[in-house]
Amino acid sequence: MVASIKRVALVGGTHGGELTGVFLVKKFQQSPQLIQRDRIETISFIANEKAVAMGTRYIDTDLNRAFNRQDLKNPRLINYEQSLAKKIARRIEEEKIDLIIDLHSTTANMGLTVILHSDHPYLLSLAAYLTQINSKVKILQHTLNQESSYLISSAELGITIEVGAIANGVLDAKLFQATEELIHVILNYLEADRKGQPLSIPSGFTKYSAIGTVDYPRNEQGEIRAMIHPQLQFEDYQPLHPGNPIFITFDGEEIFYQGDQTVYPVFINEAAYYEKGTAMCLTVRS
Repeated sequence: MVASIKRVALVGGTHGGELTGVFLVKKFQQSPQLIQRDRIETISFIANEKAVAMGTRYIDTDLNRAFNRQDLKNPRLINYEQSLAKKIARRIEEEKIDLIIDLHSTTANMGLTVILHSDHPYLLSLAAYLTQINSKVKILQHTLNQESSYLISSAELGITIEVGAIANGVLDAKLFQATEELIHVILNYLEADRKGQPLSIPSGFTKYSAIGTVDYPRNEQGEIRAMIHPQLQFEDYQPLHPGNPIFITFDGEEIFYQGDQTVYPVFINEAAYYEKGTAMCLTVRS
């Protein structure tokens, strides 16, 4: 376990249309004193500036799926995002970043979500503290393996902040302010830890652990043949029981959840996940 965090990278614009992180980073670049803390050095940068300028998620391929360690070493992978991932990974290594905070937004009704990508004790303690400070914060655990291809895997520790629901290419003042406040709370926690004055944390907290994904029903040609059921739309983090409606066809036929346990879907009907064959992610609560 790391003793403390010394260097932090705040990253926005990993996906070009997610403007909350983009404009927060721009604000911090204009006023860097906002994110500086005693004994903590924080840098901020926009990951995919070309995609941001074009108002699109990516140019050639999803940047947040381009950080596989083997891919980063492969000289044949040279499209825009593949080359960019190599540059970002080198920067993270050269600047000795201990923690990456990757800022995202989603069309799903995720509220204010902090995603942990490992069960590292430091991150679990931070998550517990965040839920204590703000009861609206949800903790989603999506553990990555050694061959992870997410940007946050470039450092020893990483978290993703996902806020929504918000359309791509749109700013929402309430979500912008909530995200900024959450960043300040995180940095304050890191500062207190560095100064040997750790903040009190609760003994436990609620988290949602990802267990899999569900695709949309499709026909033999691979085309979507059903939509998210109206009763499920925008119901992220709400219980989905076996037998509950989950999809509805274009002709109005209901399709029911056939699982054997109650789950808590997240990223329901996320626009960017249509191309990935994901209608929602399933989690269990603990």
